[in-house]
Amino acid sequence: MSHPITVLILNQITMKSTVYFILLLPFFILSQSEIKGMVMELDPQNQYIPLLGANVFWLNTNIGTITSEDGTFKLPYETSYKKLVISYVGFKTDTLSVDSPKMIHHLLKASDDLGEVTVSVRKKSSATSYLSSQNISTISSKELLKAACCNLSESFETNPSIDVNYTDAISGTKQIKMLGLTSPYILITTENIPSIRGASQAYGLSFIPGTWVESIQITKGGGSVVNGFESIAGQINAELVKPTTDSSVFVNAFGSLNGRTELNTHFNKILSEKWSTGLYLHANNRSQKLDRNKDSFLDMPLSKQLNIMNRWQYSNLEKGLISFLNVRYLTDKKQAGQLDFDPETDRLSNTVWGSEIATKRFEISAKFGYVNPEIPYQSLGFQMSYSDHDQTSYFGLNQYDIRHKSVYSNLVYNSIISDSRHKIKTGLNATYDDYNERVDLDLYDRSERSIGGFFEYSFDNLEALNLTAGIRVDHHNLLGTFITPRVHARYTPWEKSALRVSFGRGKRAANIFAENQKLFATSRTINIQSTGGNVYGLDPEVAWNYGVSFLQGFELFGRKADLTLDFYRTDFQNQVVVDYENPYEVNFYNLEGSSFANSFQAEFSLNILERLDFKTAYKFYDVKTQYKSGKLMKPLTSQQRVFANLSFETVKKDKGGVWKFDTTFNWFGKQRFSSTVSSPETYQLPSYSPTISTLNAQITKVFLDSFELYVGAENITNATQKNPILSSENPFGSNFDTTFVYGPIFGSTYYTGLRFKLN
Repeated sequence: MSHPITVLILNQITMKSTVYFILLLPFFILSQSEIKGMVMELDPQNQYIPLLGANVFWLNTNIGTITSEDGTFKLPYETSYKKLVISYVGFKTDTLSVDSPKMIHHLLKASDDLGEVTVSVRKKSSATSYLSSQNISTISSKELLKAACCNLSESFETNPSIDVNYTDAISGTKQIKMLGLTSPYILITTENIPSIRGASQAYGLSFIPGTWVESIQITKGGGSVVNGFESIAGQINAELVKPTTDSSVFVNAFGSLNGRTELNTHFNKILSEKWSTGLYLHANNRSQKLDRNKDSFLDMPLSKQLNIMNRWQYSNLEKGLISFLNVRYLTDKKQAGQLDFDPETDRLSNTVWGSEIATKRFEISAKFGYVNPEIPYQSLGFQMSYSDHDQTSYFGLNQYDIRHKSVYSNLVYNSIISDSRHKIKTGLNATYDDYNERVDLDLYDRSERSIGGFFEYSFDNLEALNLTAGIRVDHHNLLGTFITPRVHARYTPWEKSALRVSFGRGKRAANIFAENQKLFATSRTINIQSTGGNVYGLDPEVAWNYGVSFLQGFELFGRKADLTLDFYRTDFQNQVVVDYENPYEVNFYNLEGSSFANSFQAEFSLNILERLDFKTAYKFYDVKTQYKSGKLMKPLTSQQRVFANLSFETVKKDKGGVWKFDTTFNWFGKQRFSSTVSSPETYQLPSYSPTISTLNAQITKVFLDSFELYVGAENITNATQKNPILSSENPFGSNFDTTFVYGPIFGSTYYTGLRFKLN
């Protein structure tokens, strides 16, 4: 690195000392007492596991809360509060005597008079919070097992809030969208550390194995100021499995008829009362050449990946300390192109079209947390990470290489003001990014350095109102000094309801090549229309996001149901426009005019029977951008989507045996093609794609708590896009394009697998 990060931080702190003094004032605010704790249950293997959604309240008061995903809770404490009540359906209610603010760890015992039916219903695999000021949905590991989920990009098949589709007809890469915007506008983090950004934006979602993920939190809207200034559409955070709670041995083996095989293994060891470690291995391979549509190109690329992570956990609850250390290495290789392509003889030749993408990535991250045992409402956290991402690739005659080294650090302090209804977060954040890119013979090198301070205030009155208001000030060597505010509020007008509003500002530098690598699999000429900006000659992107959401729980025919209505709008003040409207060019330029994304979603879920759950959703998008040729709908974005999921489980037997059935239906409305009117008639496409629908299903047989088999099918209806590659017969001609993808390229595929674990 040209500038050590430590020197950078010291210099920037000096420059911004006045601003950060104000931001850090809450460090010195004295606060009153708060009680914290954890509620647990005993699983069949006699292991303590956190209990989500337990009720915790002070006796004879209206002051209470529910436990979070990790079983923890926080409540204000006063000397007049003497009795703490903890309850949950299916468990015996306990009343604890409390005479001082302290940490409480409590085990709830199951009621003797309640059967397995009650237990199966209570463990909901995905849910939206009623109490949080932010619009947060949580996907548990149980939900992830409902589909052939082998990496993070495939983890949203049963979630209506995230759209998943292929980026092109060559790489086999899936991209996600939220609120009508692609992943660069979504802050994607791993345990709240930004992970999918920069060089990893195109393929990084496939680098996080699904079995490593414990849960996923999806936040719609601007997100928290704590995690950075780049979030515009929302945040997706993946929590990884923990060595202390994951199985000591876990094996997942997967195979499909399209030639894909995968193996995942977890090995966890509790070394002492305080230390534990885990070794996680992931390998996948696809070596079978398939061309079902007979266009001479592979329908799916040949691929190999090896992914290794070593994870260490330290816990000392008596002293209030917890920390994690992760070390990870990945190597990933893909080969795509024509069936006859041989890299040894045809690489970068104009005889047979082919592509290879080789990635090596090393990263190390650490988290340190301290909770004052005497003053549990005060805590201090520190996060840091380093990554080195090295990709070499070519697409026909187009070459693209990128080396991205990144350092990230974040210091967060939590406390309260007067009582626990008034919470604060404040801290400092520093980031260093070094980019070295090669596009054919052109080199693009730059270093980005930023330091920022943030302050977030939360008012938490669980009965009626939650408010979270945050602001951060950042200084960036290329983007300047700027402010990003974020506000989220929740109001409960009546029982089992949550009305939310939010707004926030985001800013980011577009990595135009890394984020749009599909353009290299075309014959288009790349043009950058410079405005004199500091990144590729372009100015940074700035956008405001506004949202309103309403959640209502109720009973329908005596069964639990809920309805969610969301509307979000993103307005770009400035945007780097990616213009494909000339079929022979792709143009990058800063927005002149308006660009916006309107997203509406209605979601309904119903527990039809004791173990039969149904959820459905309708989405409508209005996403338009001012191009040089006029204001147009964003290409390849479905205006409408219909989603439906049905899942059923049989009664669990004494030894854990159970059948699980799950099916998911998706219907996508028409999508606009970028203009091809200037192409020869043979290569002209209609203005819009046809509609398309898919159906997936999976059956799982759990023989024992430690062993299960699953079989499934994706795209059962065999819906495929005809001729996804334009000018496939002449890939070195001027009309070759692999980016007009609106639906599945590969037809029906069937898979099977097994899972084995030892606790």
